[in-house]
Amino acid sequence: MTADLSSLQTTIERLHAAGADADRDEARTVFATFRAELSSGRVRSAVPDPSAPTGWTVNTWVKQGILVGFRCGDIAPLAGPDPGAPFLDKDTLPLKPLAASSRVRLVPGGSSIRDGAYVGEGVICMPPMFINIGAYVGENSLIDSHALVGSCAQVGQRVHVSAGAQIGGVLEPIGALPVIIEDDALVGGSTGIYEGAVVKARAVIAAGTVLTGSTPVYDLPRQRVIRREAGSPLVIPEGAVVVPGTRAVTADAGREWGLALATPVIVKYRDDKTDTGTELEAWLR
Repeated sequence: MTADLSSLQTTIERLHAAGADADRDEARTVFATFRAELSSGRVRSAVPDPSAPTGWTVNTWVKQGILVGFRCGDIAPLAGPDPGAPFLDKDTLPLKPLAASSRVRLVPGGSSIRDGAYVGEGVICMPPMFINIGAYVGENSLIDSHALVGSCAQVGQRVHVSAGAQIGGVLEPIGALPVIIEDDALVGGSTGIYEGAVVKARAVIAAGTVLTGSTPVYDLPRQRVIRREAGSPLVIPEGAVVVPGTRAVTADAGREWGLALATPVIVKYRDDKTDTGTELEAWLR
């Protein structure tokens, strides 16, 4: 049975506004329903919106609901792989129950997925990795070893999140867009994508690249510099191939000392050669 989402939203907004004065028993009951809706994918922290400049709109009330869940929970032991050393976490944030019918591969070795995360059919989770509450991972994506998909982060279909990659979630501020990785993107090893950056479809973020809200991205093929605009996140264009680069410090002592700052650089846009180099997932299914 599914919840009336309009009523659920109104109740969560009321509980969030009440803060510490909210009825705790009601909050726990409502949060359990809300968490189930997150897990099913019916409720998302951000949704595609062709009319929005970024192509996405944030659902502020969803972030409020997650914060309500943290607030009303008690620290309690949660079952782990070693019965003698249980996990300790808020009892409102259990691990996600998965069955073979989900068609999700959760490979043994220390991975965790919080309940309230949506993990689509055909997703592969390599150990150890972590997917937080409110995250959305689309069908046939791969979350590799030591990767993090943070709270509220949105990962599309057929995305490869490589080993050691950190996809920040952006739970707060509640009105800010979370990090979004669109369909068919490749996120290279040991990358960091934070502060609500949006990586558009089929983009390639090469190993070691770091994207933040304040990061200027130098687009060599189109001879421009991409920056976050006021009130909007950094947006990496569709099909862009982004690698780590540097730019010289030209002011004061930085110039004298020959310093350079790390900066992402778009070196090309995706082509057949790039596609050939990103076909690993087809062999892993």
